[in-house]
Amino acid sequence: MNSLVLSAFARIFFWLMIAVSLYILYRGHNEPGGGFVGGLIGASGFAILVLAEGVEAARTALRIHPVAAMGAGLVLALLSGLPGLLLEGSFLTHWWLHIGSFHTGTALLFDIGVYLVVVGGILALVLRFYEEDARS
Repeated sequence: MNSLVLSAFARIFFWLMIAVSLYILYRGHNEPGGGFVGGLIGASGFAILVLAEGVEAARTALRIHPVAAMGAGLVLALLSGLPGLLLEGSFLTHWWLHIGSFHTGTALLFDIGVYLVVVGGILALVLRFYEEDARS
């Protein structure tokens, strides 16, 4: 039987953890954080949904298969290195765009790729464990 308190607050915790993970993801190229840490926090948000509401609730919130997220993240991370390879002959030399105080670049694309790989990998593992536990 699931905890009524955990079920009631799971959606709030989920959205709060996703928001924090995206903040940590974005600030990662300037301060501590980035795709790996943000991905771990995001995956923890999905894990709370699994604990409170089950695997199907987490799969519905994720909207894509975890392995597809891993694949998309890997492709994005690899693509982020191509501009440096083509323009300077050095893979993963990042390019930056500055607009006033806002700046971003290919490093953010790399971090988003890492984020997707971490979220997909952790969730593939967690969802598989809970699916097997439900079968037995």
